[in-house]
Amino acid sequence: MSKRLIKLQYNSPVVLTFALLSLGVLWLDRLTDGHSTHALFSVYRSSFADLGTYPRFVLHVLGHGSYSHYIGNMMMILVVGPPLEEKYGSRPLFWAIFLTALVSGMIHWLFFPGTALLGASGIVFMMIVMSSLAGMKNGCIPITLILVLVLYVGGEIVNGVMLKDNVSQLTHIVGGICGALLGISMRR
Repeated sequence: MSKRLIKLQYNSPVVLTFALLSLGVLWLDRLTDGHSTHALFSVYRSSFADLGTYPRFVLHVLGHGSYSHYIGNMMMILVVGPPLEEKYGSRPLFWAIFLTALVSGMIHWLFFPGTALLGASGIVFMMIVMSSLAGMKNGCIPITLILVLVLYVGGEIVNGVMLKDNVSQLTHIVGGICGALLGISMRR
């Protein structure tokens, strides 16, 4: 009787690397007492002469304020991301994450000069909407997509108007819009 070894598979390289990089950034944040996150992993209004401004437009999605913030985002990414990566491929999913990060970072930099933004919730919303689009067949709009847009994006619009918290509802909305646009374009 032969023993079978259990093999681990790095089954979703973009999603797993994103989660591990985010965890590393969180550990680095703790080691540097927040200085690394402020310097590179959160986006805020800064001068174009500051060379850190440009990478922060994208890298802010790797920064998280706490372990619970990290876990909340990564649980959704680790559930929704691998099927998307399997369906669309690693390279297209990487570019979807990159573009969503860039768009949300630039919008935050432009419209919210007095606050900093960090976290992957925009990526979560992008993936949720993209996964709803994955079921689209023969040009028909899935009812699940409509429900996701009404419940998540609509809920964020209501929360953005009604609540004054530290959550960037605009980032969620931007992520959802990016997910819809990217999901439609990737299906073609």
